[in-house]
Amino acid sequence: MKDKICCIFNLAPHYRAPIFQLMDKELSCDFYFGDTMDNQIKLMDFESLSGFKKIVKNKKLTKTGFRWQLGIWKLIFKPYDHYIVTGSPSLLSNWVLAFLGFLLGKKVYAWTHGLKKPVVTKGEIFQKTFYRLFHKLFVYGDYSKGIMVEEGFDEDRLAPIHNSLDYNNQLEIRKTLRSKPIFQKHFDNDYPVIIYIGRIQKSKKLDLLVYALEELIAKGVPCNLVFVGSDIENNEISDLVSEKKLENNVWLYGPCYNEKDIGDLLYNADVCVSPGPIGLTALHALTYGCPVVSNDDFVNQMPEHEIIIPGVTGDFFSNNDFISLVDTIEKWIDLNEEKREQVKTAAYKIIDEKWNPNYQLNVIKNTLNL
Repeated sequence: MKDKICCIFNLAPHYRAPIFQLMDKELSCDFYFGDTMDNQIKLMDFESLSGFKKIVKNKKLTKTGFRWQLGIWKLIFKPYDHYIVTGSPSLLSNWVLAFLGFLLGKKVYAWTHGLKKPVVTKGEIFQKTFYRLFHKLFVYGDYSKGIMVEEGFDEDRLAPIHNSLDYNNQLEIRKTLRSKPIFQKHFDNDYPVIIYIGRIQKSKKLDLLVYALEELIAKGVPCNLVFVGSDIENNEISDLVSEKKLENNVWLYGPCYNEKDIGDLLYNADVCVSPGPIGLTALHALTYGCPVVSNDDFVNQMPEHEIIIPGVTGDFFSNNDFISLVDTIEKWIDLNEEKREQVKTAAYKIIDEKWNPNYQLNVIKNTLNL
């Protein structure tokens, strides 16, 4: 008989559907999801999971930023062998569940970003104390694992699980990709292409890409810039493009939900750049062989920054250094065909080895000794 697993997550984002569906298929999981987190993240189809049990209320606790998932702490008394929960210290109900699990000798695991820097502030001590309650932790990457080992956590309790997108579907699309004159036709030129794909939001500092484009053209390095995604915060990128008179070199593509079209865009672009934190954009780009550039402020980066291997799959520029950003982009839009193929090979390899749902499932199986 399979060990019974209770999965309690704050949300069920659409991009997580492949790994949740794989867990549903390969493991004996019951799923409980929070209803909303006041953001614009697209949710998955819960009914696609045979083990889906319930949507629970994520209740705000005044204006503190803390939340309580109604009723989930009671699940610790159910006949589950393992519990996997969202490792957010702001979900106070998970404190109760983890503490009760400790008292009852039950194994509760947190799926979490983990610590991103040495513990100094009261908030970081609060966070560290929360992580101490769990049997083991699934952390997104090796960077956080290293910090936590330095903070005294047993290395055997930390399992880097990374992140993933719709890998199997994307892998089939990747096999069909070929060079296409997508950008040549749109821009009516053969200039190299800088691309950004993802939500258009202020934290990504995407206005810097417009300024970088202006600077590169002024330096005699003509290129084009493409934005793919929804503007969720009225970033006024189009106004800046008009102000700089760069309409002929900027394509505001807008949102795209056709994965084949996304694959064509990324495969045929020269470099994907996020001046702010990179996140899932890095996975998407490297899945289709497009090198990635982002900033080197790793404390404030997203865990996916680990997928960038300088000089191999992309690069980092010095955070808040505009000249460094421009110089780094210039280097990556000037690759010869041989180097470009080497980048694609390296990008595919790192995605295929560690940043996919199959790898994540194996991490879960090994950590839970299934």
